[in-house]
Amino acid sequence: MFGFEGDDWLAQRVLFLVPVILSLTVHEFAHAWTAWKLGDETAASQGRLTLNPLPHIDPVGLLLPLLGVPLGWAKPVPVNPARFSRTVSMETGLVLTAAAGPLSNLAIAIGATVGMALWMRIDPGAGSSAVWPLLEMLVFLNLILAIFNLLPVPPLDGSRIADGLMPAALRPAWNAFAAVGPVAILAVIFLPSLFGVSLLAAPLGLAQTALQGLFQLLAR
Repeated sequence: MFGFEGDDWLAQRVLFLVPVILSLTVHEFAHAWTAWKLGDETAASQGRLTLNPLPHIDPVGLLLPLLGVPLGWAKPVPVNPARFSRTVSMETGLVLTAAAGPLSNLAIAIGATVGMALWMRIDPGAGSSAVWPLLEMLVFLNLILAIFNLLPVPPLDGSRIADGLMPAALRPAWNAFAAVGPVAILAVIFLPSLFGVSLLAAPLGLAQTALQGLFQLLAR
């Protein structure tokens, strides 16, 4: 995939970690930065307001990418809604903070697509560059991270967005669902694969089609 021999899988996996670490770092930084802008300095005081990957990366969360699974996780950014500025409600602040992570991944995917298209426009042979597969993986990973984290299942970012927007009438049912969050997230990850389906396939396909259209438009 990256120009290595077939048996040099470890080198491929290590190189694969580059876009994984970048994507996870930006994701967590976006959470921390948004919370900080809203008045909560909890994450900043713990050294999380940085693009240095070391404070963000969870070593265990990198094991899956090393095993070839295109998904990993980082240390959750602490957020204290009680410290938000009075110009924003705690519910709105939590929604904005939660949405910042997936939106940052979407921004990376779009930015990388634009960069690849402009590179291809300048150099038609750019696709044969050794860097090209890394850029493709960067786009793919960030689409996966954005879509997966927007699922309204605790403890994903989508659950915090749903929690902040949940109507009062649905609150009891939502709280009951949130209480079994760890079981629910495992079910979301593993059950569909048992039936040969994927919850991410449709939205991922739509996102990839949209970015492919953007690429073709700009690469002409």
